[in-house]
Amino acid sequence: MYKLLKIENGLKCGIFAVMVAAVNLNSVAGEWRTGFSEVAKEATEAVVFIKVEREVKIGGRQRYGNLFEFFGGDPRGRFFAPYGHPEMPRSYKQRGQGSGFLISKDGYILTNTHVVGDMDKITVKLADGREFDAERIGADSKTEVALIKIDTNEELPYLKPGNVEKLDIGQWVIAIGNPFGLSQTLTVGVVSAKGRSNIGITDYEDFIQTDAAINPGNSGGPLLNIDGEAVGINTAIYSQSGGYMGIGFAVPIDMALNIKDQLVANGYVRRGYIGVYLNPGVVTREMAKQFGYDQAGGVLIADVLDDGPADKAGIKSGDIIIEMEGKKVVDNSTFRNNVARIMPNTVTKLTVVRDGKRKQIKVKVGLMPDEERAAEASESVLSSLGFQVQVLTEDIAAQLGYEDEKGMVITAVEPGSEAQEKGLKQGMLVLEVNRRRVETMDDFEKAVKAAKDESILLRVKAGTATLFVNLKIS
Repeated sequence: MYKLLKIENGLKCGIFAVMVAAVNLNSVAGEWRTGFSEVAKEATEAVVFIKVEREVKIGGRQRYGNLFEFFGGDPRGRFFAPYGHPEMPRSYKQRGQGSGFLISKDGYILTNTHVVGDMDKITVKLADGREFDAERIGADSKTEVALIKIDTNEELPYLKPGNVEKLDIGQWVIAIGNPFGLSQTLTVGVVSAKGRSNIGITDYEDFIQTDAAINPGNSGGPLLNIDGEAVGINTAIYSQSGGYMGIGFAVPIDMALNIKDQLVANGYVRRGYIGVYLNPGVVTREMAKQFGYDQAGGVLIADVLDDGPADKAGIKSGDIIIEMEGKKVVDNSTFRNNVARIMPNTVTKLTVVRDGKRKQIKVKVGLMPDEERAAEASESVLSSLGFQVQVLTEDIAAQLGYEDEKGMVITAVEPGSEAQEKGLKQGMLVLEVNRRRVETMDDFEKAVKAAKDESILLRVKAGTATLFVNLKIS
């Protein structure tokens, strides 16, 4: 009898346990069914649709067909000869769209530089349908972070920032934006990787990689954690088709907020630098042994700028920097990003290995050399030649296959310009101007100014091919 009662009680306990488990499973299932929905309800209120517009002037060299290449050809071809007379100077409206999200109740919005860019008009549409003209506070092309603002008398919904350091690979993330103009689109995925760099998207890269579907138009929208906090700005995709292929990149929110604060305070970004050239690639154990160190990692100093912050502090070529402020130095890209985030005139402590011995060195971080003059020179070149350039860096050279070259990379070509007509494209490398080598912005600017005729001769490299292009100066 006792055994029967024991068995009966055991069965009852088992049934009760199964019932409790079922209730718990139903509870969990309920949470999974509504989890993303709850995040979406709150987050989408702070996500905005951005429309941009600017006037683009076209010179008299423009022919009919070129204006309509984007739309598959000249619809007037039936009425005009294929190579009709050049049109009179005219202009047209260039329009674009993207996403952004509110980060404060007073109307500050984070987005991407390539979304708002150098636009004449920015219009923001909120989730409730209201539209506002937005002011561009500033944009940083080196990180693809831009800040705009709308004015209203009421408090606006906004996203709180999440902790990127606590974001782990494999955790759920949510992307919200306006892909292809479809407003308030939500996709879900996981964090695929963190700290992605050397991709060639921006100068300072520390991307969060995700497989949450991101498509054209998502740019500038938020990447959220499961708590609905913004952990990044959706910025770019890897694609061979132009659409989603499972690899998206987001600027970490901590980097974005640092840029935001500087744009609000100054309208531009100030970056720290110490004046060193880092040896390309990772420091392997075999490489480290050549300098008396028996461990991989850190960054190897290839050269030190004369009279720069590092030179004044006593850093030398051949030093391996293994720690900064007590934290391990991982690689060149991370080190460069971390130095850039330090405010100029701040003293930072570096641990270096020199001839096998550790050494503590304090460096007073300097201000990144002013690039405004170079930017102005590039702007003037764009207006007179129809294209824009920048110095070929090691990272860009590796991306474009110009490792053994020096010169100026074409970063933009003005639509309708002679430069475009002559075949110049983004990514080409200018080696010479009027038979003079150009390796710096000064070289390039002086060579252009020295041109006595109304045209200049460029020696340009495109991939493995090299060619000469004769270009008029407008």
